[in-house]
This record gives sequence, structure tokens and C-alpha cells, in this order.
Amino acid sequence: MSKNTLFDKVWSAHTVGVLPSGQTQLFIGLHLIHEVTSPQAFAMLRDRGLKVPYPERTVATVDHIVPTEDRSRPLADSLAEEMMQHLENNTKEHGIRFYNVGSGSQGIVHVIAPEQGLTQPGMTIACGDSHTSTHGAFGAIAFGIGTSQVRDVLASQTLALGKLKVRKIEVNGTLQPGVYAKDVILHIIRKLGVKGGVGYAYEFAGTTFEQMDMEARMTVCNMAIEGGARCGYINPDRVTYDYLKERDFAPKDADWDRAVAWWESLRSDKNAQYDDAIVFDAAEIAPTVTWGITPAQGIGVNEPIPTVAQMPVDERAIAEEAYQYMDLSPGAPIIGTKVDVCFVGSCTNGRITDLREAAKFAAGKQVATGVKAFIVPGSERVKKQAEAEGLDVVFKNAGFEWREAGCSMCLAMNPDKLVGRQLSASSSNRNFKGRQGSSSGRTLLMSPVMVIAAAVTGKVTDVRELMN
Repeated sequence: MSKNTLFDKVWSAHTVGVLPSGQTQLFIGLHLIHEVTSPQAFAMLRDRGLKVPYPERTVATVDHIVPTEDRSRPLADSLAEEMMQHLENNTKEHGIRFYNVGSGSQGIVHVIAPEQGLTQPGMTIACGDSHTSTHGAFGAIAFGIGTSQVRDVLASQTLALGKLKVRKIEVNGTLQPGVYAKDVILHIIRKLGVKGGVGYAYEFAGTTFEQMDMEARMTVCNMAIEGGARCGYINPDRVTYDYLKERDFAPKDADWDRAVAWWESLRSDKNAQYDDAIVFDAAEIAPTVTWGITPAQGIGVNEPIPTVAQMPVDERAIAEEAYQYMDLSPGAPIIGTKVDVCFVGSCTNGRITDLREAAKFAAGKQVATGVKAFIVPGSERVKKQAEAEGLDVVFKNAGFEWREAGCSMCLAMNPDKLVGRQLSASSSNRNFKGRQGSSSGRTLLMSPVMVIAAAVTGKVTDVRELMN
């Protein structure tokens, strides 16, 4: 088993006890909730006559069902309105901090917590959402939980969990122009598979991650779950501390110095033991796009779609299913595939740096005829910052729709949905069947700049062509 890794240190520091089952009763430092997985959890508390003993450790927002266009109340979707009301009432009843629409701080739960400094190194973080792994970018141990576990955290501030193994994934070197954090994690998942991380925490290490800013690191950790890992993390460093300093909930003055000293002590030791280790070369990573129905079915944009014969035997059945569903031919190029909808946003790629980079490629261009393209900021703060920098004008001049903050088309629990067989170029994290709202809709995952390239050309395009 692993020893002296950040994961081991944080796990040990938060262990309340070991249960007869062998599971660890783990203290949860920060609990994040939203409108979808919390109503049932609060109802279970109510049925048992329980209160939330540590409301200051829970933070709520609305993101999944909230519209990105018309937000007038009551919401047009009666179920969405009911969910909103439940969260409003439950947070008020239990004294939980709630960032509602119009508060100036509402947004996707995995965007608002980091940008406010709620997410910090050495924390244990839980949320009823699988992409809670995002917060691992700060050197936290963060994982998604189910509704009954949301109840448990609300009631006790603890969870019963089995300890994970730790795999070190090292990527070294400088990324080529046109290659971003999204390409790195899609490449890793492509190589290791969607089940490769089952039973593991992923420690992302190496010079490539050291060169990334915090928002790029969040993109990588966000999709650790798509590789089967329960969580992914990066050791905190000066980049982490510079990002956190002076944020709303970051330690101040002398407390800051003490916090940094503690955070430094949590870094994996040089002689740390891992259960597994894998090394990648950054120079081998190209702009990457998925072609199938899992995030592991990805290729470099200039590669052909793999044939059945090129697939491992245990992956051939799902490959056949993907060819049929996506209406793509094995051996054919992915480049040039026509797109109908282009979406930049989500907890993977809806932050200010994502929008800045996307705007560089949108400037002076026009969305192709027949393509619906829109930009959804990850939070109200991101939207405000983008507008202060004039990014919204760049996008609107290029023919993109500029929306309000929310999850939007990532999972289509709101009005933003594909229609019929539409094909989407998306900066989100999942390309499952029906993920974006249509039972027959199709999704190609790629970086935000690749989405921009697809939007302005009307087809899957190597973004490096726009750099010349």
C-alpha cells in the first residue's frame, strides 16, 4: 500500500476511527451541495428528526437545473422550480450558506468553491456530484458521493469509506502549441481506459503539471473520475498559494503563513511509496477529440478513427456500439466531421482562463452558417470578469450566444439540450449516449479552443490551423 503520499497524510489526519467493516470513518472538512442531490437527503434528516450540527462546513448553490437564459421566477420548468424552492427552504432552515441566482456568487459548485478560496490544500471535500475530484487540484482529497452519503455528511460531518490505492501519473515536458490541459487528461484516459483507475486515487505529477496554472490543473482533476479514479489530486505548490492568497475564505495575515507551512508539509515525500506509477511524455500529446461514447474513446485530431482490429479484444463490443451510435466509420478521419452545436462551459472548462483562451481564437471570426454556438461562464463572478475584459463582446461579435452561469448543456437538466441526432462539439466531460439531452444526440469532447475552431469552420478542425 501507498505510504507518505499526500493522500495518505490527508486521509490519516481526517480519520475519526476504523469501523468493524474495515472502512474508515472520515471527517469531511467541506461539504458542497446543489439542488439535485440534496432534497432527498434533507428529507431523510427530517424523517429522523435530525439537524445539521456543523452548517458552517456546508455551502450550497444552484447549477444543474438553473436556466442560462430566462431565469425569471417561477421557472418555466415546474420540477426545476420545485428543486430551487427545496434548496432555498432547506438552507434557510439549517443555517447553511447559499449562493442563489443573482447573489453575485452563484455558479457551478466546482467553480465557485475554488474561486472563493473555500477549497484549500489538505481538506477532505465531498459533494453529491461525481466531478468533485476537481478540488484535488489544490492538494485536497475530494470525491463525489450519493444522496444517502449527502445525508450522512449533513447529519454527522463524516463518511464511512474504504481507503484507496494511489497511482502516480507523471507527465513531463512542455505541451505543444494548441495543446491544453483538456487534451492531457483525455490522452491519459485514452491510454488507461475508463476503468483503469477503479480503486485508485490519481496523483498527477511531473513538470507538465508544474507548469500549469490552477484552472488548468482543475480541468485535469475534474476528469480523473472519467478514468475510473475516485479522486485525483496535485501536490500544492507556489502556484496554488498564489491563486488562493487574498481570496474570500483564504487564511489571512499570520494565519496565512501557518497555513502555507502546513500545506507544504502535506506534499508527497520524495521517498513516498505508490501502489502504481505511470509516465507520459507531453510532446506526444496532440489536440485530442473523442469519437465514441466514453471519454476513453479519443484520438489525436489528425488520427483516423480506430478500426475494430486495432482495439483490445475487451473493448471491441463497445467500439462497435460507438460506431453505430455516432454514425462514424472506423478508419475514417475525425477531422472534417460536420458539427451542429458548439458548447464552451461546464465545471471542466467554464473558468475565466478557458474563456480568455477561447476568445483569442474567436476574435475576428464568425460562427459557421447552420451552427448553434454558445458560451456559458462557470459562475456569476466569471461572467462579470469576462464582461469587464470585453470577452463577451468578442464572442457576440463572432456570432456566439453569451449566457448566464450554470451547468448548461453538460448534462441537459435544464433547457440547453441537443435535438434529435445533432452532433455537439463540447468542452464538457462526458460523451455518454443521451448525455446532452437528446436520446440520439451525439457528443465530441474537446478543449475550448477546439470547440471554437469547430464553431467557426462548421466541422472538427485542428485548432493549430487557426494559429498559422
